[in-house]
Amino acid sequence: MSGAEDLVVLLDDAGRPIGQAPREAVHGTDTPLHLAFSCYLFDEAGRLLLTRRALSKRSWPGVWTNSCCGHPRPGEAPAQAVTRRVADELGVAVRDLRLVLPEFRYQAVDASGIVENELCPVWIGTVDGLIQPDPDEVMEADWVDWVTVVDLAAGAPGLLSPWSAEQIPQLAQQLGEVGVA
Repeated sequence: MSGAEDLVVLLDDAGRPIGQAPREAVHGTDTPLHLAFSCYLFDEAGRLLLTRRALSKRSWPGVWTNSCCGHPRPGEAPAQAVTRRVADELGVAVRDLRLVLPEFRYQAVDASGIVENELCPVWIGTVDGLIQPDPDEVMEADWVDWVTVVDLAAGAPGLLSPWSAEQIPQLAQQLGEVGVA
């Protein structure tokens, strides 16, 4: 990927775009606020796809998280960014894509000191067929009953990425116990 394609949108405290920077340059110990997204993918049975981040990931390596995360490129429509990353990371197309938590924002610091500081709208969607995870992004994936995921976030949030542990209870309020089934 060329450097021009791997840019993130920098934001002011009100969430307005103020510039752009290379993705790798903004994820460090002093990470500026930037635009990202999280996506939760369900199958026809209403199960959620949880993924485990590859061990080569710079932040939260080996941690279980939501289905897919990423950053919209400057000028890229948010839904297009989600569709692009789902295809890149999981090798599958997403349908019925819907924005459910447009204002989600968080900060977290991983064990190595890397800071996440993101305005991170949360999307849900449905996928059909076999996923084919990119091993540079995902080391493991599993389809899990939505109620089990909600219980995991409530009872053992440390087993999930910090953003997922915060997002799942909010999603449960929006989606209910049955998820999107």
